[in-house]
Amino acid sequence: MPRIVVLDGFTLNPGDLDWQPIAALGDLTIHDRTPPELVLDRARHADIVLTNKAPLPAAVIDALPDLRCIGVLATGFNVVDTAAARRRNIPVVNVPGYGTNAVAQHVFALLLELTQQTGRHSQSVHDGVWSRHADWTYSLSPLTELAGLTMGIVGLGSIGRRTAAIARAFGMQTVALARSPRPPEPDIAFLEKDAFLAAADVISLHCPLTPETSGMVNASWLAAMKPSAFLINTARGPLIDEPALATALHNHTIAAAALDVLSAEPPPPDHPLLGIPNCLITPHLAWASRAARQRLLLTVADNLRAFLAGNPQHVVNP
Repeated sequence: MPRIVVLDGFTLNPGDLDWQPIAALGDLTIHDRTPPELVLDRARHADIVLTNKAPLPAAVIDALPDLRCIGVLATGFNVVDTAAARRRNIPVVNVPGYGTNAVAQHVFALLLELTQQTGRHSQSVHDGVWSRHADWTYSLSPLTELAGLTMGIVGLGSIGRRTAAIARAFGMQTVALARSPRPPEPDIAFLEKDAFLAAADVISLHCPLTPETSGMVNASWLAAMKPSAFLINTARGPLIDEPALATALHNHTIAAAALDVLSAEPPPPDHPLLGIPNCLITPHLAWASRAARQRLLLTVADNLRAFLAGNPQHVVNP
């Protein structure tokens, strides 16, 4: 029976899901969290290691003689040295697509909060502002209608496409950033960078973090956006040069930003974006609906069954 070790299972399953589909496949040990210095010790005798954010660098992989498979409890797999695993013929498998609906939904939760500021208005009512007001209605800030605006998508994978579809349901136009020539698609216009930044009223990031995209949203990018534009990031924090974004928000170079991810998670207390009024930040929870986490857990079990049957699926280091 294979020995399966989960290094950091709490965020996937804080207690509302059942590990049984994975437990049925081997001798399962679950750790809620594993700091880097304990990864080697906890994984030492494992045949299969499952990780979300606990790192598996080359030195750790090379020191685990029994390791046969690495499963990532997520879509992104940058915490694993996939090349080191490939050298030892260890497949690294991930879970694509489980959070498409959840993340796209969160994009619009953030966007609607930017445009309607429902939380701020609700709090004002509870604080007695409406009870003291001379009129039957009031607003604390201008309200923005989405219909007729342009949604710009960076990264047209499953989440980007789902976001574009929801945007069109709101009556928005949809454009995508084209890094290379693309065939035409119905309802989506592909634009080069300068035209894309000039056209978009909302820019939503959905691309992977690579050396080419790291820090992509920098001072010059922000300066080329509309002053009325909103920036949304539910992808990876390091896509954005955060000090540059902080400066742009303070200077009203763009209207506002809404972020579910940061370059450091959790952020240090002196993070440059904390405390900026026109910057919404949620704690990397776009992926975390119960339905999405259930799909993730069941797909992890499917991945392990496929590996044990000799036909691994969703391999990111073939």
